[in-house]
Amino acid sequence: MKDINYIFLLLALVAEVIGTIGGFGSSVFFVPLGNFYFDFYSVLGLTALFHLSSNLSKIMLFKKGLNKKLLLTIGVPSVLFVIVGGYLSKIFQSNYLELILGIFLIAFSLLFIIFNKIVISPKTRNAILGGSASGFSAGFLGTGGAIRGLTMAAFNLEKSVFIATSAFIDFMIDFSRTFVYYNNGYIHAHDLKYVPFLFVIGLLGSYIGKRILKYIPQDKFRKLSLFFILIIGIVTIFNILLK
Repeated sequence: MKDINYIFLLLALVAEVIGTIGGFGSSVFFVPLGNFYFDFYSVLGLTALFHLSSNLSKIMLFKKGLNKKLLLTIGVPSVLFVIVGGYLSKIFQSNYLELILGIFLIAFSLLFIIFNKIVISPKTRNAILGGSASGFSAGFLGTGGAIRGLTMAAFNLEKSVFIATSAFIDFMIDFSRTFVYYNNGYIHAHDLKYVPFLFVIGLLGSYIGKRILKYIPQDKFRKLSLFFILIIGIVTIFNILLK
């Protein structure tokens, strides 16, 4: 099709596969990679639309059960704070948001590369705080799955329950922020041509990720994912400095 950037779509597929396997969610890769092809606000809009299909596919593929308690303690504050973060993103210039994103990615990856034994206590208070932080980050920077994944890991869920519950919470977040981003003017008519492709990529990437999970231990892939996040964070900051 005319004016479709297929390299961007290929990178979106890679982000979905890695995000599914690593447990961080695809947005931690999709948002910074998308910045090389679109302005930051457009990336936020596309991320919300992309994740709606991506998380629906994860819910269908990993439907062995949902943790209802975490849906409430993490999901509800996530939805409330994604709305707050989404509205606040409009106040800041896109360059500042990209810089904050780059710093966040570097800090997050280094924290868990250096202090890889960090454990959050499985308490309701921590679930609420983690949900609030991940929701705000998702609305403000476009990505909050890494924070939510860290919070949920404290509750020692079975792998399929972890992914399904995380995907359901993520779907609630994306559904909410789509309306906020639309109201902010982040969803542009000329970008909607990518939505059908991203819908298919969400399904395909989740399926491929699920298949690979059978052969690669998630812990080992998680470490590799952290290095990817670190590199992307560094490149994001350099990209801003060169503008």
